[in-house]
Amino acid sequence: MAGRSARTQLLLVSSTGGHLLQLLALREAWDGFSRVWVTFRAADSRALLADEEVVYAHSPTNRNVSNLLRNIVLALRVVPRLRPRVIVTTGAGVAVPFVWAGRLFGARVVYVESLTRIERPSLSYRLVRPCVTRTYVQWPELERALPGARFRGTVFDRA
Repeated sequence: MAGRSARTQLLLVSSTGGHLLQLLALREAWDGFSRVWVTFRAADSRALLADEEVVYAHSPTNRNVSNLLRNIVLALRVVPRLRPRVIVTTGAGVAVPFVWAGRLFGARVVYVESLTRIERPSLSYRLVRPCVTRTYVQWPELERALPGARFRGTVFDRA
């Protein structure tokens, strides 16, 4: 990443586990664009993203103020260096500092709410909502609960 001069088209941000699998299931939407991933260093991320450029964030993020602060600093270093045009995220906590930093530096933000959120949005989404350009949900019930959200099925409908 050092010496990078070209603007990255996409910054793909997610926690590991199901959030990462859902973002990977959207490959049709992001394949072909220059991209960098932000996730946690874990067995699944190392295996699934072995051929991708990855920035590893600090975990755990749930109720961990020190890692939140560390990830804010990381986001404020990474985002201006990469200058992503768009941030695409499925959450969770790691998305919060990267979404806010991304908007601060002019990126558009696409938030794909987790498949597990049926009737109410996640805390991560509620924290970044002011920065989100477009929201996709995976349940029609959640589309009705979130004005402006779009339901196009689940990320696994085409997988």
